[in-house]
Amino acid sequence: MIRMRGLIAPVVAALLGAGCATAGADRPFTPRQAAAPTRATAGAPSTETILVGPKTKILVERPATTDPRQAALLKAFTDIYTGMWKAVVTGDDSYLARVADPGGREAVDWVLSFDDLSVRGTARIYAMNVTAVMDGGAEVGACVDETRLRVLKGRGGVAVPTQPAWTRAAYLQAMILAEGEDGVWRVKDFRHGKEGCAQ
Repeated sequence: MIRMRGLIAPVVAALLGAGCATAGADRPFTPRQAAAPTRATAGAPSTETILVGPKTKILVERPATTDPRQAALLKAFTDIYTGMWKAVVTGDDSYLARVADPGGREAVDWVLSFDDLSVRGTARIYAMNVTAVMDGGAEVGACVDETRLRVLKGRGGVAVPTQPAWTRAAYLQAMILAEGEDGVWRVKDFRHGKEGCAQ
């Protein structure tokens, strides 16, 4: 049974594995009416191809920016997204170092929801933007196109007959990030939407 919906599957299981939320304490943060969100500076975006498996890759289109904090936030989004797919495809659980509760439980549940399934093909991240900055936290949004991914029965298996809905249209993915005392940005929550990401 396929019950995934991109990177926003509902939380239905307790976080498995110690250390998921303990890899560096998070600084508490609260939204404030602070400066406007940072925006990418003018210029051509850069494109990076990240392999998450022999037949699975992520194309990342990052906006040009000269702001180191914004660059770090965009990279955190990319690292978390690609790390979760790598866990699905190869079993690599290093993404756990980049998640914190309650988002950590959601991330683990999403990875485990694939059970004996895997994916192959190409996903694309584009229109990335830092949409909010808070005390010790931020929100990063991006459009995600997973229409060229195919869900397989088992690693390296055949495509399942009925592909999930998230393989049919691009969607808006947002991550709420918190900066730990160790300087690492970790995802605390996931949000999504269906509008504004025409292919």
